[in-house]
Amino acid sequence: MVKKAVIPAAGLGTRFLPATKAQPKEMLPIIDTPTIQYVVQEAVDSGIEDILIVTGKGKRAIEDHFDRNTELEMQLESNEDEDLYNEIRRISDLADIHYIRQKELKGLGDAVYYARHHIGDEPFAVLLGDTIIQSVIPVTQQLIDIYNQYRQTILAVEAVPRDKVSRYGIVGGEPVSDRILKVSQLVEKPPVDRSLSNLAIAGRYILTPEIFKALEKTSPGLHDELQLTDAMRILLERENIHSYTIEGKRYDIGNKMDYLKTMVEFGLSRKEFSEPFLEFLKEIVAAAG
Repeated sequence: MVKKAVIPAAGLGTRFLPATKAQPKEMLPIIDTPTIQYVVQEAVDSGIEDILIVTGKGKRAIEDHFDRNTELEMQLESNEDEDLYNEIRRISDLADIHYIRQKELKGLGDAVYYARHHIGDEPFAVLLGDTIIQSVIPVTQQLIDIYNQYRQTILAVEAVPRDKVSRYGIVGGEPVSDRILKVSQLVEKPPVDRSLSNLAIAGRYILTPEIFKALEKTSPGLHDELQLTDAMRILLERENIHSYTIEGKRYDIGNKMDYLKTMVEFGLSRKEFSEPFLEFLKEIVAAAG
């Protein structure tokens, strides 16, 4: 059983400066909900209620967001704003959330390694804190279902345009079914002409505790960072790894253009203002044309 999740959220978010100078990029809102709340909700909807968030300097707002705010609750209660009161209380009761600081920004692999004492000898999920995936069945639950078949590391992947493979970690291997691949190779951000496939790692993983031993044997790479992809290549020598092509749509909040697109799509999906917002967009397009 996968009962624990790790959410790395220690990065500086330099692509969103100056907005992220004093607030974490994971707290950037999608309309009125911080990005990381969607990620935590996905873990909870997948049956996981023990979550470790790996933070860093300047990330206190994440802890405050998932903590109680009794003054705000009292104000909402006195104003008889029952819906907002219930929502604020729900956020603080979502899960049993723990925090640990990554003392130096040394890569995703290093952030995951910080979780070793909390995880122990259990399999666990990893959900990147700046990636939202909308799906009917939560993507983490999809991965857990596949893990229950194989009892080995499972990587979420999605097909990306061939000319964009250099932005991602890419997997290659032997197809087992339409969506499952037995992984034989992994490469981080390959040149287009040397890519293994167009299957990109999509920010969700189910990892076995063997990953910690692999991380201990992994040498730092570019910028002296410990890459999770490099550690998984070592893990391949110990156990099989499978990838699963997810059912859902991934939103990468790590860059401004995708963030803008995400805001528009989520705005159009919100019932309370989807129609006037659509009319506004049509007016903007017509004026621009």
